[in-house]
Amino acid sequence: MIKLNNIDRYIDQKFQRNFILKSIDLEIEEGEFASIMGPSGAGKSTLLNILGLLDDANSGEYYFMDEPVHKLSEKQKSQYHKSYIGFVFQAYHLIDELTVYENIEMPLLYRKVKGSERKSMVADMLDRFNIVAKKDLFPHQLSGGQQQLVGVARALIGNPKLILADEPTGNLHSDQAAEIMSLFKKLNEEEGVTIIQVTHSEKMASYGNRIINMKDGMLVENQPYLQN
Repeated sequence: MIKLNNIDRYIDQKFQRNFILKSIDLEIEEGEFASIMGPSGAGKSTLLNILGLLDDANSGEYYFMDEPVHKLSEKQKSQYHKSYIGFVFQAYHLIDELTVYENIEMPLLYRKVKGSERKSMVADMLDRFNIVAKKDLFPHQLSGGQQQLVGVARALIGNPKLILADEPTGNLHSDQAAEIMSLFKKLNEEEGVTIIQVTHSEKMASYGNRIINMKDGMLVENQPYLQN
């Protein structure tokens, strides 16, 4: 599903080139649940943004579903992002002025899904995540765990093939975190959704089946397939 060949991401400052990512070679198969781990500043979130087509590498090759991302136009990359990828963020990134219903609906508006179809799809998500009673509330009226559930519902509403989660449980207490991770595990095992998460927590990483370790912008250890 994903193949990175010799990916570099850097910033040129005066007479110095500072690498954020250096010589990244990585393959992710469809249906994997991979956890990217490493200290702060290792390049984890930058790698996730490149995988999610939110950022570009300075050099190297990126193939997503056999398409050469490094050769696609910005418009094509935006289309791939909207059609195949769901993002879940640590800070939830819900829109404060929109209700739960409207936040979940937002990706469908970008994709110009018809009104009646949108209504049905949002209703399914509200029911699936047991938040029908919260649909008219605003983000500030929800707990952290409820906000993250809405964030996950929003990421899933377009039936993405890939979910990218950047510290998805970082702001949650342990029970809420376990609920979110169990949900990811179920999506992965029962629906075959490919998941890549960035996490500092070995406990959260253990929900997946593979750990990718980073340090100083490089992959230092790539552990395939943990035994759950």
